[in-house]
Amino acid sequence: MTLALGDTLPDIALISPNGESVRASDFLGQKLVLFFYPKDDTPGCTTENKDFSGLAGKFAAANTALLGVSKDTPQKHQRFIDKHGLAAPLASDAETAGLSDALGIWTEKSMYGRSYMGMERTTILVAADGRIARIWPKVKVKGHAAEVLAAAVALNA
Repeated sequence: MTLALGDTLPDIALISPNGESVRASDFLGQKLVLFFYPKDDTPGCTTENKDFSGLAGKFAAANTALLGVSKDTPQKHQRFIDKHGLAAPLASDAETAGLSDALGIWTEKSMYGRSYMGMERTTILVAADGRIARIWPKVKVKGHAAEVLAAAVALNA
């Protein structure tokens, strides 16, 4: 699937750290920021999660839910949340046929001549009606959470 503005996300279940199912459709009626990142406890991913967590209150004030997504297990997510005091909720994507696979952001990557599957750091802003309002592909972490907050505030302003 190629992401496009105005599309609705596939309603594929993710798993929260407490083992509950969470879907994009659970957030209808409020805006949702889904930020997909490669791996818990790596430098860029830790910074990104801390940045979104630091702005969680401002996102809530803008009627915008946050949800960080990676393929890490729910248990690893909980350790990551506890270690860094994260306020932005996290969810685990299925190892195969998950939401990131359906969106085409679980993709083949290459490092030092070795190919492997990995998450392309991507953020999606979903409007309250469930349609994609904005997409940030291949995210650079510095300043990103603040940019997403500004877009969320401006949406339906």
